[in-house]
Amino acid sequence: MWIDDGVIYSQVKGVDMAITNEVWLSVAALRDVGTIVSRTNVADLGGFDKVQFFKTCLRKPNSSMRSYSMGGLSIIPRLLSYIVIWILTPRGFNHVVFIEDDLILMYCLVNKIKVNSVSVIKEQLVRIRKKPEFKIPYAMLISSFIEYYDIDVENELNEEVKAHSEITVATLNKIRLKKVNGNQWICKANAEEDETDGAGTSVATEQFY
Repeated sequence: MWIDDGVIYSQVKGVDMAITNEVWLSVAALRDVGTIVSRTNVADLGGFDKVQFFKTCLRKPNSSMRSYSMGGLSIIPRLLSYIVIWILTPRGFNHVVFIEDDLILMYCLVNKIKVNSVSVIKEQLVRIRKKPEFKIPYAMLISSFIEYYDIDVENELNEEVKAHSEITVATLNKIRLKKVNGNQWICKANAEEDETDGAGTSVATEQFY
């Protein structure tokens, strides 16, 4: 696999693949537009401050912190961290402590900054080539590219999604998320917790979609 002029090229079982903007749009409905997110352009992200943002993700934002561990996160930031660390930019090490890249992506999601998702995935693929401890992002997307190019995967190893790996409505209800107004989910438990503790402003009480 290699990237040339923004296009991902690869060869799988003798089939040449070129993941152009047209392929991104056809397979994933993604456009190569939006904010390029990285540690080099945090100044463009509307005042991102690693320490202050992390504190807003905690159940008790005013408590002391010794590390960027997800142990004290409120429910919504915890769910966002799962999306970032296990799906968008997965890695094979230390899933309980944030690196700065994780927090930057979470900051963008919380603040509704339109991220260039195509760029995020490309960067992850480049990172894999240099650091094998990082993993392929969003495996289902990669499978869709293979299907798009009609590559024969017969007799290849595959892994079925097990029921315990799926996040269902029942799972969300179990962790006290409630669906309202058709497609909005609110975290009632944390809203009540914040009012009781008086611990300051937290992203835990935000609505998300």
